[in-house]
Amino acid sequence: MGINIDGKEVAAKVLEECKADIAALKEQGVIPGLAVVLVGSDPASEVYVGSKVRKCGELGLYSEKIVLPENATQEEVLAVVERLNKDERVHGILVQSPPPPQIDEEAIVKAIDPKKDVDGFHPMNVAKLALEDASGFVPCTPAGCMRLLKEYNLETEGANAVVIGRSMIVGKPMALLLMSKEGNATVTVAHSRTKDLAKVCAQADIIIAAIGKPHFVTADMVKDGAVVIDVGINRIEDSSRERGYRIVGDVDFENVAPKCSAITPVPGGVGPMTIGMLISNTIKAAQSSLS
Repeated sequence: MGINIDGKEVAAKVLEECKADIAALKEQGVIPGLAVVLVGSDPASEVYVGSKVRKCGELGLYSEKIVLPENATQEEVLAVVERLNKDERVHGILVQSPPPPQIDEEAIVKAIDPKKDVDGFHPMNVAKLALEDASGFVPCTPAGCMRLLKEYNLETEGANAVVIGRSMIVGKPMALLLMSKEGNATVTVAHSRTKDLAKVCAQADIIIAAIGKPHFVTADMVKDGAVVIDVGINRIEDSSRERGYRIVGDVDFENVAPKCSAITPVPGGVGPMTIGMLISNTIKAAQSSLS
């Protein structure tokens, strides 16, 4: 097995960089602020929101956690977003995904002020990413993946990269980043309708797995020496664990890792980077508010 990419270590480095920026902003009288909105009581979402708010507290950021009931209406969520758009203490707004079925998530995202859209999902920020306009916000998970590749000196220029998954959260922005002037990779976006997916993946120098299926990427799909970034976070039953389950990625780590030059574990790989990049985006939003 090659390099085991340590997301916790790199995320700690990102947050250390953030501390210097936070201190500089505070000297100018600005405390970066992040508001997180949670609709309903999805256990996984509650954990994610809790960790984000906790990290803000550790770093000395202003944070606000708004929890709406499971039966909240579209109008109630939009009203919260509108209030936060106008709140000068809040530089970043995040509405935790996925919301309950009665909520139109796309409309909520469009209602967020693009200057506070630290998730990077607003159409204006998606356009800026496609145009390589650095003034926009890049979605946190793809940004974290790029930072991991950079930190470990894993060459993307000229590489044949395959992104498995085409979501707006990971797959599409990940492809844009890899093919940008920063990445300079040749990119294939694969998905559930891709013919002979195993063959497509087996030609890749870099595989980004973001399909949301446990152990989907198997050893026969990976060529020797490939770099594999596993974005998946899946719960599978495990009676040997006290909580009755364990967290695994989209990659069959045990069998794929021996073939790789570098690979991210799950947990401990991409996951920690997402919060790190969220804090980084919030600081960027606070800095932009001064101009």
